[in-house]
Amino acid sequence: MFAEIKGLNEECGVFAVWGHKDAAQITYYGLHSLQHRGQEGAGIVVSDGDTLNVHKGLGLVNEVFDQQTLNALQGSAAIGHVRYATAGGGGFANVQPLMFRSQVGGLAIAHNGNIVNANNLKLQLENQGSIFQSTSDTEVLAHLIKRSGYWSLEDQFRHALAMLKGAYAFAVMNEHQLIAAMDPNGLRPLAIGRIGDAYVVASETCAFDIIGATYERDVKPGEMVIIDDNGLRTEQYDKSTNPAICSMEYVYFARPDSNVETINVHTARKQLGKQLAIEAPIEADVVTGVPDSSISAAIGYAEQTGIPYELGLIKNRYVGRTFIQPSQELREQGVKMKLSAVRGVVEGKRVVMIDDSIVRGTTSRRIVNMLKEAGALEVHVRISSPPIKHPCFYGIDTSTTSELIASQHSLEEMREMMGADSLSFLSTDGLKKGIGRDPEMSNCGQCLACFTGEYPTEIYADTVHPHAKV
Repeated sequence: MFAEIKGLNEECGVFAVWGHKDAAQITYYGLHSLQHRGQEGAGIVVSDGDTLNVHKGLGLVNEVFDQQTLNALQGSAAIGHVRYATAGGGGFANVQPLMFRSQVGGLAIAHNGNIVNANNLKLQLENQGSIFQSTSDTEVLAHLIKRSGYWSLEDQFRHALAMLKGAYAFAVMNEHQLIAAMDPNGLRPLAIGRIGDAYVVASETCAFDIIGATYERDVKPGEMVIIDDNGLRTEQYDKSTNPAICSMEYVYFARPDSNVETINVHTARKQLGKQLAIEAPIEADVVTGVPDSSISAAIGYAEQTGIPYELGLIKNRYVGRTFIQPSQELREQGVKMKLSAVRGVVEGKRVVMIDDSIVRGTTSRRIVNMLKEAGALEVHVRISSPPIKHPCFYGIDTSTTSELIASQHSLEEMREMMGADSLSFLSTDGLKKGIGRDPEMSNCGQCLACFTGEYPTEIYADTVHPHAKV
């Protein structure tokens, strides 16, 4: 569904390229394809082999960059970033890539995820004399790198990574080297590709398609990938890995044309819909999905049940952006602006409404009401993921339970609040089976913390909001 209305937001997307004469242009197009991962700000840092140059700003990629700014970013290597404000909040100072200059050269950092011990590390660093220019947890890495005592970026980065806890997919670059790294749990996606002789790294493989790159492989948990003019080499900087990629990448965040660790997102969502139909069938006349991320699951549900799939809900693609608003009333107005029920499809019908997840429940209630206003006789809500009952500390903006409807209310209470005729969620076992990852791995190599409350890393007290339950 709509991230800005729904209240479920990924922090950002990362893109990097090494060895391409049009590095800034390539990065610009890569960031365009990752725009769904963050709309608050965008930035690109380019290396020409001698210096790093940066341009970034608040807004969408095509609002921050034009041809003139891209022409000024000359070089054969670049890293780029799109951000949605979570850890540290918003504002220009937190727009990435973060850029640092020293006597020995520049350093640029782009980060997807959330460092759960960032506050502890910041306090230690401030007591040692560090001064922070942003409120982003990402800036901690730069200070750890410079204080490491090592000379090479590889050694500095390796030392710094050993001190971090949480979720991180990093791209760091100086004038001579690009390094990508993944946390030991692999909580956030990061893939490697090739375009001619150049290497590219991106949060999602859809970024490779737009620039004509070919997918090589994913960055592994606990792995550091070093790219320079001599080529690519890898190092397992942490061998105590426990793969646990965020399940919501498959359910909601990633684009349907992306492959997350070789599993196509559309196919996974379709299988989730089929599994949901097996677990929660209902007699109905039509199946419809809430645009856009629930369409694949709705198709799967319809195929499994034999109930026709129809476009019962239409997204208006030409309204302006509506970011998360502070009041429920304004959120509901945002839904009205962006969604319309198709009366000719739902009138006089028993409708199965498929959605990928429920956070606050506000959006679902409004859509159920919209369908009934359009003449639907019954609206049966089916959710292609388990109830979100626990906060996420790994880069998704659900840091409290107070706004998570499933943590506060029973299934029947939620059904009544939404005005639905029935309500069912996919089970956690159904989620794992539908996505289709390795069943031999713990939890199939997925993070299920927002559903089960079992976190793959230690959670630090200063990370937890007073209303959070862990």
